[in-house]
Amino acid sequence: MKTILLVDDEQRMLDLLSLYLTPIGYSCIKKMSGLDALAYLETNHADLILLDVMMPEMDGWETCREIKSFCDIPIIMLTAKSDKPDIVKGLKIGADDYILKPFDEDELIARIQAVLRRGKSFDPELSFQGLTLKKDSFELLYNQELIPTTPKEFSMMELFLTYPNKVFSREHLIASVWGYGVSIEDRTIDSHVRNLREKLRQAGFPADSYLLTVWGIGYKWKK
Repeated sequence: MKTILLVDDEQRMLDLLSLYLTPIGYSCIKKMSGLDALAYLETNHADLILLDVMMPEMDGWETCREIKSFCDIPIIMLTAKSDKPDIVKGLKIGADDYILKPFDEDELIARIQAVLRRGKSFDPELSFQGLTLKKDSFELLYNQELIPTTPKEFSMMELFLTYPNKVFSREHLIASVWGYGVSIEDRTIDSHVRNLREKLRQAGFPADSYLLTVWGIGYKWKK
């Protein structure tokens, strides 16, 4: 059984996370501060940490930095902050992923499973046919030439390259890139994919052969 350390200063959130995770086989340890989490980890093990960003005394960023200084447990940040600088900050200090509040139960479980699958094999770069996606610096390159992307386009590209041949519905893309609870129309997804294709074409990459439309469903990246 995998153990997940839940760190949040709100008891209601700790109880909600445990309600989602315990029935599917995870053992949940609840801590209400970064200091309590650090004390627990001094003598105990966890397979993954769900860590809230906005906490008093020691916030999630500082807690993440302290944890990563002495162990390599995967950390998923829970945050209401969707600004790119805040996301980049978390990733740079060692967070393995982030989930925007409010989140959906299915998204939470999927992201936990994905991070646990990656484990220590997590690669900060993804490569495909001359394309290189650098997660740490948020850069997409083709034959070492930078392709300018928006944060949403970059997130889409990361999904496609991480899960080749997987069909992503528009609803899945909205949830993964924008977050649950955000009102986005399907045509917004279509517009972003169209722009991403065009940028890849302009860089010389044969986008039409790989970034495919699955009619009536969504999109996939053909491997």
